[in-house]
Amino acid sequence: MQRSGFFRFASPSQLHRALLAVAPITLAMAAVAQSTSGVIAGTAKDSTGALVPNATVTLQNRGSGYSRTVTADAAGRFTFTNIPFDEYQLSAMGAGLQASAKRVRVSSAVPLAVDVTLAVVGSSTTVDVEATPDLTESDPTFHTDVDRAMISHLPTEGASSELSSIVTQLTPGVAADSNGLLHGLGDHNEVSFSVDGQPITDQQSKVFSNQLPADAVQSFEVIEGAPPAEYGDKTSLVVVVTTRSGQGITKPTGEVSFSYGSFGTSHLLANMAWGGPKWGNFITGSGLESGRFLDAPEFVVYHDKGNEENFFDRIDGQFSDVSSMHLNLQYTRSLFQTPNSYDTQYGFQQQGLTTGATDQRSKIETYLFAPTYTRVLSSAAVLNFAPYIRHDSYRYLPSANLLNDLGPIQQESVGQQRSLTNAGVRSDVSWTLGHNSLKFGGMYQQTFLRENDVLGLVDSNLNAPCLDVNGNPANVGPNQCATVNASSFSANPNYSPVLAPYDLTRGGGTYIWHGQTDVKQLALYAQDQLTAGNWQFNFGVRGDFYNGLAIDRQPEPRAGLSYNVKKTGTVLRLSYARTQETPFNENLVLSAHGCLDPVLNAVFTATAGYCNPAPFRPGFRNEFHAGFSQAIGSHLVVNGEWISKYTHNGYDFSVLGATPITFPIEWHNSKIPGYTASATLADVKGLTARVVFSSVAARFFNPQIGGVGATVATGGSTLPFRIDHDERANASTFIEYRVPRHKNLYYSLNWRYDSGLVAGSVPCYNATGANSGCTGFSTDANGNPLVNASGQPLINLSSLTADEQFQAGLTCDGVRATQTQGFTGCDAAGLTSKLVSIPGINQEDDDHNPPRISQRNLFDMEMGDDDLVHFSDRYHLGARLTAVNVTNKYALYNFLSTFSGTHYVTPRTVTGEIAFRF
Repeated sequence: MQRSGFFRFASPSQLHRALLAVAPITLAMAAVAQSTSGVIAGTAKDSTGALVPNATVTLQNRGSGYSRTVTADAAGRFTFTNIPFDEYQLSAMGAGLQASAKRVRVSSAVPLAVDVTLAVVGSSTTVDVEATPDLTESDPTFHTDVDRAMISHLPTEGASSELSSIVTQLTPGVAADSNGLLHGLGDHNEVSFSVDGQPITDQQSKVFSNQLPADAVQSFEVIEGAPPAEYGDKTSLVVVVTTRSGQGITKPTGEVSFSYGSFGTSHLLANMAWGGPKWGNFITGSGLESGRFLDAPEFVVYHDKGNEENFFDRIDGQFSDVSSMHLNLQYTRSLFQTPNSYDTQYGFQQQGLTTGATDQRSKIETYLFAPTYTRVLSSAAVLNFAPYIRHDSYRYLPSANLLNDLGPIQQESVGQQRSLTNAGVRSDVSWTLGHNSLKFGGMYQQTFLRENDVLGLVDSNLNAPCLDVNGNPANVGPNQCATVNASSFSANPNYSPVLAPYDLTRGGGTYIWHGQTDVKQLALYAQDQLTAGNWQFNFGVRGDFYNGLAIDRQPEPRAGLSYNVKKTGTVLRLSYARTQETPFNENLVLSAHGCLDPVLNAVFTATAGYCNPAPFRPGFRNEFHAGFSQAIGSHLVVNGEWISKYTHNGYDFSVLGATPITFPIEWHNSKIPGYTASATLADVKGLTARVVFSSVAARFFNPQIGGVGATVATGGSTLPFRIDHDERANASTFIEYRVPRHKNLYYSLNWRYDSGLVAGSVPCYNATGANSGCTGFSTDANGNPLVNASGQPLINLSSLTADEQFQAGLTCDGVRATQTQGFTGCDAAGLTSKLVSIPGINQEDDDHNPPRISQRNLFDMEMGDDDLVHFSDRYHLGARLTAVNVTNKYALYNFLSTFSGTHYVTPRTVTGEIAFRF
């Protein structure tokens, strides 16, 4: 059986139409220019008012690690551009003059005019010498700030999803999952990225889309509190990214680096920043190749090669004192194998079910074109106008012999070509009026979804026409049930003639399905940040209009307040937000309309038990936050946040077999309570640290009301359950030490603790619980409790292959399952595991005591010298050594998750890098 050709490739016509739609706008603004972050401009003077030429001016935020220094010109003028919104210390020094420092707050795109005054050394003239800014912030919205200074020395797993890894390690409230997935504050990947103002609300991970390369990031702010009105759609976490710019860098500055490490992983990167006072260009490109590209279902890797190529370019131009432009361009391509389990690599071959190893592959291409025009309307108002296009193309190829796609959790061979194109325009006006920082804006976006699937049955038992005398599927044709041996075979009452033409095990072919839709979204918002003494108030309202496979309109008030107790360094805050919850776009048409197709309906009925058409309806959420920030001395700040989120129509994902083809589903509602905490230690003699912690419950409630498939054993009930991204607790500790007399020499350590995600497929025993997913392991076909010959509770393990039992680390009465030898059953008291947590006999409850992945501690380390050898003040040679999972911890991310299957954490990897910097 040869691989079926792709039948209806997603035509690029929708991308062409989107380009044509925004081309006139882009061409019309090409002669002007932009900025979407803050600007500070000022003059250095002495106490007499005379200009101070060549003064050294520094802008710094000790909490995030941000620090930038410029030299004033001959007239004492200085400018900082591309400044992330935050609070800073602005300091100045000059020859023979006293240092001056003052606090500044950058909270909008309106340029700040800030002058600094320096006094002659020894004079009695009073100058600005303010204390270092508080590490606490008065913003009512809880958020985490991270700058490139911290990013650059954080040991991470790999470059293909590095940005997600950084967010997970440095942000409280994020549950780590495989392949760069991050579950923020109890929601499944409900994360928005705002890249220089451009919204990206679709899935960001190795198996969904190509991310912005971390090398392009200057800094980011992660909003964990109630989101301001300017953010919508996916808002459990909002990652506000400011990219690197070359504006103001008058000499070409950059690096070329090469690294090589475990699993044959090599990475080549080059970047350069260059510009002048009114223009700039930052460009980066990289190539990655690895023998372990994705997190695999086995600790020993089978069939897991992949590569990725990245290109990002940011162009800044200022053509007058009031107009500027900035353009982001990106192209990323990734090509990778779907990792095999032992069963799909060897097991099913040895059993004679397939002719060779499974060989499934994916290719993802991402294009981005995002210009922004900025106009300074007055000294207090700024306009931004920004069209954008982002295109993801995903191609999934089955094995060359489609029958080789058979596996323990995959009964069909599937190929896919899908595309997702976001074309839109956003605009906003920022206006500073006294103590008010106002912002008004809107966004229109159209998402073009094109889905093309080809599938065929590869399991001869899935749609067998006949049954043998024991009621098991028989491998004979539909006309042979009575003619071959009427006493041996009978007709299968569940046989579906609709699937017969697509049963590859009986000479059938493949079925072709095409789905498409355009999702239109309009958002309008207004918000105000008011400062009144020690109080700060945030007010806002947003209106979201969603027109996709369903129509919904949602008014969304947002509010927050904080009070700064300056004497004690304490900030208290409260915030509230109402948000619209929209379905995920990936395979949205398949999930919403698949059951209307007779063939897909029959496939899902055969594999999941039923397939009822269930369209999606956007939901809404009310969320409440209360928290505090407490400075301890001048170097340590502690944050705490309580959250409570209630969602009507909560979204999750399900998956088709063992493929990366996932689709959204919708539950009746969800309740997510919890709390997060963080502590940041600013530089103390070269030592910096950040600790983040969270405990968030993800309680979802039956029934499933949208999409195909079912993910809990108690489907159809109204009882709550903990979804598979629920985790009791997680924490990360990042420590960096720079040698005081040689600050380019550093050592960093990251310690990650996870208590373990819910794992509903773990075998357990509960024959009496009303809300238990253990029933299938605990009772017979008639619902009677299973017991062994001694009358002790018995767990039926026949639904799991030997390799699946091995993956879960199952041990029965001291004997551990292997990849080839498992158990058909085990007494409940004797079934144990070090990889998963199995509830006690009759103690499992899907809400209060579900099975989980066992807790784990992972340690990553890095040592390096950014100036190992220097040839002059301009040219330097650096090196670093990075070790991930130093202790080679043998642990799981998840086990037979309904969203992503089984994945182990990365085994110990060691990577060496050498870099040339100029």
